[in-house]
Amino acid sequence: MAKRFFQILVLAAAVSFAWPAGQSEAFPAPATGTAGKCSDCHVLNKDEAAKILKTDMFKAQVREIRMSPVKGLWEIEVSQGDKVFVVYLDFAKKYLVEGRYTPVDQLGQSAPLKKVDLKKIPLDGAIVMGNAKAEKKIIVFDDPECPYCGKLHEEIKKMVAKRTDLAFYIKLYPLAMHPGAYEKSKAIVCQKSAKLLDDAFAGKKLAKAECDTQEIDNNIKLAEELGINGTPAMILPDGSLLPGYVPGDELLGIIDAIKP
Repeated sequence: MAKRFFQILVLAAAVSFAWPAGQSEAFPAPATGTAGKCSDCHVLNKDEAAKILKTDMFKAQVREIRMSPVKGLWEIEVSQGDKVFVVYLDFAKKYLVEGRYTPVDQLGQSAPLKKVDLKKIPLDGAIVMGNAKAEKKIIVFDDPECPYCGKLHEEIKKMVAKRTDLAFYIKLYPLAMHPGAYEKSKAIVCQKSAKLLDDAFAGKKLAKAECDTQEIDNNIKLAEELGINGTPAMILPDGSLLPGYVPGDELLGIIDAIKP
């Protein structure tokens, strides 16, 4: 979704953007020897950024604008549904840059993972896959209509079939962009059924929830508090937050590398 959003956004910015009549492209002026701040000469507010990025077209919102660590660019935080993206716009307001910047002194190093407090995550309502008494516990925030969650689900089944020292605790976290995911999540949680989760990922129709549970609402609130805004999202045994899909063999390597 994020990749598709940026592809459309870049195309729209490159092809459709037109400068107001009577104005120049206003490229940043060459250095004159002054030592003023970039923000003294270059200004961008949320309304203007929204217009340039055509956020109405994508049902998105500009959340925050700040100077980029790289001179000559603004760093713009954009939200679209439950997703939050960062894009960069040059001071001339002509070019959109996607991706992230890495300081050269960090080349070859893995970006540190954010850590969360495991004590804040109740597991009573989670769906357990694997050995519930396993030493290594991984918490997974899943959406039953998320394709990559489905891919990860198949990898998890393979991993727990091979390893008895692993347990995956599935917390159902339906995203707003998947209109049927909330009711499916309730149905699965009411029965604490991994089989129903299998059925959901297989595209099968689920019966309505048989209970009135607050588990899903609590999971949504908890995910927001932990800074999780997409699925799948895994919390490793040491509290590290690993966002996105990771192949099973690679995930096992990450888990096994964690020191007790």
